[in-house]
Amino acid sequence: MRFDPLRLALARRLSGLRRTELADAIGVTPAAVSQFERGQTRPTLPLVAAMSLALGVPAEFFTLGRSLQPGSASSPHFRSLRTTSQLQRDRALAFAELAADVLTALEQHVELPHLLLPDLRAPEAPDLADIAQLAAEAREHFELRPGPVPHVVRMLEASGVLVLLLPEISQSVDAFSAHLPTRPVVLLNPAKGDAARARFDSAHELAHLVMHFDAAPGSRIVEKEADSFAAEFLMPADEIVDELPRRLDWEKLHHLKQRWGVSLKALVYRAHHLGVLTPNAYRRGMQRLNEWGYPEPGPLSAIEAPTLLQLTFELLEKSGYGADQVAEELHLPVPVIGEILKAGSDPRPQLRLA
Repeated sequence: MRFDPLRLALARRLSGLRRTELADAIGVTPAAVSQFERGQTRPTLPLVAAMSLALGVPAEFFTLGRSLQPGSASSPHFRSLRTTSQLQRDRALAFAELAADVLTALEQHVELPHLLLPDLRAPEAPDLADIAQLAAEAREHFELRPGPVPHVVRMLEASGVLVLLLPEISQSVDAFSAHLPTRPVVLLNPAKGDAARARFDSAHELAHLVMHFDAAPGSRIVEKEADSFAAEFLMPADEIVDELPRRLDWEKLHHLKQRWGVSLKALVYRAHHLGVLTPNAYRRGMQRLNEWGYPEPGPLSAIEAPTLLQLTFELLEKSGYGADQVAEELHLPVPVIGEILKAGSDPRPQLRLA
């Protein structure tokens, strides 16, 4: 029997079980589970069957001929290290790894976008001018015209990034990104329900992918650098500075929110950062936004949603290769395939006018 220890570790993390909990479920010691996951020993067939029941995947999933690519995610950038547990982060990352593995299998049948991200690794201790220059180089790389970025998620997907919506199992986890062995991945949290915030999240994670490949994740410095990059990428200083109001003009700020696709809070902060708003006006603006609460008034018309996985499945279904065939080939339950597919599209029903 060819047992893949990486698949056992993936299925356990995806289920949200600790090694001790899996050991209790299958009647072995935690040390034995660790040995199975490291490939030091191989479980017996009865134990594989017990693992299958405990983790909710077919026994064949552990012995699939196509092994997972070795190597874990490189420095996954989770913003909420203090508010989410390691178990929650492991579960969310396992979902991303499984989705990437499914996409790798689909690439045997359809050609997907190649990875075309720029390599803009930030210098050590970059200042705001350095980050602004990197954001400008990124806009040039993506051949963006002056003005707002039309669709951040679509731009990422066209550049070979796998963008997913976090499933319900990981709703407590904020947006994050990681370089997987197959391709980079960005996971967004649809529970926020705010289009402007989702666009900023996408640009923030883009910053990590192009600037922070080797940076230690979770630090305030790294997160502030990503925020500065996102602000400059979405609202270049030389393009927006003349449009920002010199006082707290909420009507003008709402107009700019719709035009640039960013939140009122981001605009007020940007105006303060560029010296357009005085410190007193900035404090009053933030106080008013805090009074309004979240979500802030004047939402954008639609949330940007990923489409790469959905379009890939639709294309394959036309040739007779649907979710059932994918599930059978990868030895995954059909509901798991459906969860991955849903994570690659807007889960809301869509109204079409005839």
